[in-house]
Amino acid sequence: MLLGMSNTAERLFELPVETFATPPKSLVRAVGKAIGDYQLIREGDRILLGLSGGKDSLSLLHILRHFQRHAPIRFEFAAVTIDPQSGAFDPSPLIPYMEKLGVPYFYVREPIMRLAETHMDNNSYCAFCSRMKRGLMYKTAREQGYNVLALAQHLDDLAESFLMSAFHGGQLKTMKAHYRIDAGDLRVIRPLVQVRERQTADFAKAAGLPVIMENCPACFDMPTQREQMKQLLRAQELGNANLFKSLATAMRPLIRDGLDDTFE
Repeated sequence: MLLGMSNTAERLFELPVETFATPPKSLVRAVGKAIGDYQLIREGDRILLGLSGGKDSLSLLHILRHFQRHAPIRFEFAAVTIDPQSGAFDPSPLIPYMEKLGVPYFYVREPIMRLAETHMDNNSYCAFCSRMKRGLMYKTAREQGYNVLALAQHLDDLAESFLMSAFHGGQLKTMKAHYRIDAGDLRVIRPLVQVRERQTADFAKAAGLPVIMENCPACFDMPTQREQMKQLLRAQELGNANLFKSLATAMRPLIRDGLDDTFE
């Protein structure tokens, strides 16, 4: 059943038809450890997953369902997709897929590409798009009564951000596993912070998840700093099998930097 919510958002519910995929034990262990280490999920949390349709967020969708069924902590979760209305990226095939899974789902349409032409000020399109998407996810969470936003960045993403910050910004920073946003009303969690990108890729392929490839010209026409870091890490890992284990240890204080007394 499709319930219209506004000019830009739709809420979808359907009795489960499609079955959830069971994540491999290696993924479950890594996510379970992150949940414990960084206090990601609390009793009674209502979690909204940012679902782009990529391999990482689709994998996290099925992982959250696994923990909802098997973890001793009770929590609810839903998903939100932000459709930037770009000709190069169409996430709408997620709508029937999510209907069949029966997960509460919010599909938000916003002409981000067009807005960038008139509102972007001394910034990259990617940064503008990311900020707009995050704001729309916050808005949806608030309107629908969810107190936690789950994002699907993994260990490779964190390592790339760490190097970019050190190389180009002169700072030791990366994405946090768990923090409260400045407004104070929402928490953001990243359950995949101890998961490698190849693990989500393997799971998505083995489970036949309906991955949607993002093909935005603004992001992919030219090599980015992030892609350069990815290539650098790939080359270094060829000669050091423990590279990401060492990086995870080095980044741990930065990853848990968002934890403070407000979570107690």
